[in-house]
Amino acid sequence: MRRLVAAALRRMAIAALIVWGVVSVTWLLATLLPGDPVRAALGPNASPADVERARSLFGLEQSFGSRYVRFMGRLVHVSDVFVGRASKDHTTCAELGPLHADLGKSHIYNAPVAELIKKKLPYSLKLALAAVSLQLLIGLSLGVLAAARRGSRVDEAIVGVTTTLSAAPTFVVGLVLQYVLAHRLGWVPLDGLGVSSADEARAMVLPALTLGCYGAALLTRFVRAEVATALDEPFVRAARAKGAGRVRAAVVHATRTALAPLSQLVVLELGALVGGAIVTERLFRWPGLGDLSVAAIQNRDAQALVGVTLVASVAMVVATAIADVLAMWLDPRQR
Repeated sequence: MRRLVAAALRRMAIAALIVWGVVSVTWLLATLLPGDPVRAALGPNASPADVERARSLFGLEQSFGSRYVRFMGRLVHVSDVFVGRASKDHTTCAELGPLHADLGKSHIYNAPVAELIKKKLPYSLKLALAAVSLQLLIGLSLGVLAAARRGSRVDEAIVGVTTTLSAAPTFVVGLVLQYVLAHRLGWVPLDGLGVSSADEARAMVLPALTLGCYGAALLTRFVRAEVATALDEPFVRAARAKGAGRVRAAVVHATRTALAPLSQLVVLELGALVGGAIVTERLFRWPGLGDLSVAAIQNRDAQALVGVTLVASVAMVVATAIADVLAMWLDPRQR
């Protein structure tokens, strides 16, 4: 028990260091980018007095070290109410209890970064869940089928298609799907979101398919390799000797050995997509974290960029921890 607790604490400490490092590097790169973020926000016709006032408002007149210390001090802090001081107007905080995050204010959107993330994160979550569901459905089905029919034309066709999809850039797959499904057939909207829930569901089809095709190609090849190896194991050969067909043996018996590593891949993919599928969201004008991060980079909005990076890094750390737990639960050898 002590070893488990020590291992958990050690992983939490390493995860905290990773998040701190990623956020710090992101803040450093965003701060050192050429150009003036205040000029980008106010426009070229802003008066010098307005520029100086805005720089003072966002604390940009301070030294580099002071700005970093101030940023890290505000990033995670204790509520004033909790420590017994007079409450302040935390307009830029994401209240999560006594210990909470203050991500600052975006100078482009003139709004707290926490509010921007709160608004856009649900769209990235819905798109990530839809894409991963498609990846799992397609990848598992085609992978088992290809393994069960190794050497056949079906296997060769599946391998050929998945190799092409895994090599094709995401934006190329998205453009092809836009042309075929939206422009030629008119089944789904070209991009955008719509106004109703039904419009949102139809608008999600293309970006989810774009992400799903690439991920499904990788999962298919992975499942095919795992199941094909398991088909040669003694317990599968015993099932075949008792009368189970090759497809049944692949689905019922051999697939079990792929569940542990497959679950790790799926959870990690979900964690990566939660941080924002930048190219896909931008291509289909999907209002998620990827779209916010592109706008932040283009306008040198360091606070918004750091906020998105923080969410993405935490999502990956949590996904990695969940993947490890799933692997130990599904694979007795790791326990």
